[in-house]
Parts: sequence; C-alpha cells; structure tokens
Amino acid sequence: MLKDFFIGLSQNQFLNSAAKKYGLKMGAQSVVAGTNIEEVIKSIKELNAQGISCTVDNLGEFVFKEEEATEAKEQILKVIEAINEHKVDAHISLKPTQLGLDIDYTFCLNNLKEIVTRANQYGIFVNLDMEDYGHLQPSFDLLDALSFDYENVGTVIQAYFHEAQELLERYSNYRLRIVKGAYKEPAEIAYQDKKEIDGNFLKLTEWHLLNGKFTSIATHDHRIINHVKEFVKKNNIPNDKFEFQMLYGFRKDLQLKLSSEGYNFCTYVPFGKDWYGYFMRRLAERPQNLNLVAKQVFNKKTNTVIGLAAGAFILGRLSKGKK
Repeated sequence: MLKDFFIGLSQNQFLNSAAKKYGLKMGAQSVVAGTNIEEVIKSIKELNAQGISCTVDNLGEFVFKEEEATEAKEQILKVIEAINEHKVDAHISLKPTQLGLDIDYTFCLNNLKEIVTRANQYGIFVNLDMEDYGHLQPSFDLLDALSFDYENVGTVIQAYFHEAQELLERYSNYRLRIVKGAYKEPAEIAYQDKKEIDGNFLKLTEWHLLNGKFTSIATHDHRIINHVKEFVKKNNIPNDKFEFQMLYGFRKDLQLKLSSEGYNFCTYVPFGKDWYGYFMRRLAERPQNLNLVAKQVFNKKTNTVIGLAAGAFILGRLSKGKK
C-alpha cells in the first residue's frame, strides 16, 4: 500500500510542477546532488576524491513537447562538456522519454545520436535507463539503432520482468546495469514477490558476470553484495569486469567501504529542478528510505507540499472508489 502511495505521487504532473517551486525540499536534497551543473560537478569531485566514479542523470519527467526535449538534450550536452572540461570520473545516464520518445521515435533517436556522438568524442559512456514496460521495447529499439555506429552505449536490465534473462542474453555484449525495478508492473509481466525478484537479480548478475561484457550491480542490499563478493572470488572474476552501484545519498558508509576494499564503485548522481518523480520512486522502491529524509521532511516549510501530495493521492483513491 505504501509503495502504491508513492508510485501514485510520482505520476502526478500537478504535484511535479508544484514541487519545482519549492526547490530541493521534502528531504530531496539528501538524494539529489543539486539543481545545476556547477553543483553536480562539485558533488562528483567530492565522490571522485573518495575513489568513487559517477553516472550523472539530468532529471526530467512528463516530456511531451519538442522544445522540452530539446532543452533536456542541450542540458545533457552541457553536462558532457563539463565532465570533459573538469576531467572528472563520470559518465551519463538518461531516459529516452526525456528526449522525446513519447513525442516521436525518430525525433528521440536524433536527439540521442547527438548526445552519444558528443560523448564518444570524449570517451564518455552513455547509459540508456529503462522505464516502465510500455517503453521497454522502444528503448531497446533505440539502443539497437545507436549500436550500428557507436560502442559507448549500454542499458539496464530490470530483474522483476519475466523476460529479463532473455533480454540479458540478447544484450550480453553490452555494458549492462542490473537493477530490481522501480515501477509498478502487473503480475502478467513482472514478479511481485520480493524473494522472487531478489533471486532473479542474483541469477542475472551471476550469468552476466560469467558471460557478459561489463556488469554494474545496482543494489543497496548488503546481503546481495556479500553474495556477489563471494561469487566473484570463487569464480576468479577480475575486478575490472564489474562494479557495484548505488544511488547518491544512500548507504554512504557502505559505498565508501566497498571502494576502500578495492572494488570498482559508481554512484548514480541525479541533479536538476525536475527531481520530484525520481524522489517519489525512490521512496516507493524502498519505503525504509523514509528514515533517511524524515528529519528534513517534517518542518514548517515542507508540510505544505507533503500535505498537498497526500491529500491529492487520497482524493484520487476516493474518486476511483466512487466510480
């Protein structure tokens, strides 16, 4: 129920617009590395100094106009230039919908080509983040099209999908990030039970470590991380074949511990004014994350937004029940 609550909030365009007016409130400043390029580069440098690389996400939701997608593309190009200029250890993560996938496939592809071309000039990797199931196949189609001319692209495999193993094997020669999955999907296409999702996550990770190109293991679960550490040791898998990956602001002590132990570690660093949907999905993905931001949420400045969000969600539930 709590997961449904935050998923519902993440998809509310009105609340997304309202949240922008408040800046990084509601505790989001703990998990979003600023609102502009200067702030995110500063955060990257701090992480690099601790032996941690970064993947940068210019946050964006609900893009249905070409000018909005073009603006997002230009911002990502500026991020690429900043990464090169400052010589920081970072690459790009992006969502196809932010670049126009819901507007026009060819328009989106052309935007992606411009980004990947610029990144390729500087030897910067670009990861296509996966979204909900409705965008799954079009996103893989974009990856296929880009791969004809570029090698600096990869994507994400979501462990909760029944077809995840098939997708993993089809794209085994790509650099892949394995995640559990952050969207609400029906049982017909996705596992619903946490144990099943965790089990499939480990199965996918082990397979790609043995057979794939490079594996980004994206989890905050120390039990899974310990299992992987034992697996790579047992199977003599070199450290340069994989990395652990976590979100900015989460389990900082564990991030530093893994880096200090000599493992490749990458932090997913989101930034921008359009932080609301990302933040709500993080709470939906793991409601325990509320503990991380609770002290910052319950104050006079943010009660208005929290109250507005909760009220809108409850009213939505009530209106559906009346139909």
